[in-house]
Amino acid sequence: MICLNVHLTVKNPADVDTVRNCLIVLTHLSRAEPGCLRYEAYHSNTDPQRFELVERWADQAALEAHRKAKGYSEIYAPKVIPLVDRTPHPSTLLA
Repeated sequence: MICLNVHLTVKNPADVDTVRNCLIVLTHLSRAEPGCLRYEAYHSNTDPQRFELVERWADQAALEAHRKAKGYSEIYAPKVIPLVDRTPHPSTLLA
């Protein structure tokens, strides 16, 4: 299983709604992909410019396919990544 947590900070407060709306669509599309075990997008209650993605993929092949799928290639990469500072955290699930 591949575990990935991604911290996103929106660079310009005016772009928060755009990022939020894109992440909602991305989440729905990603959850329907083969090999997606978990995909959640969170919006911070204390910092409106902060978002977090929590992803679980069956294996590396599923994650690689995700990066070629519509949600990533048509929404996340072109519409979200340019608007955020992004810090991916590949992780090991402890419990």
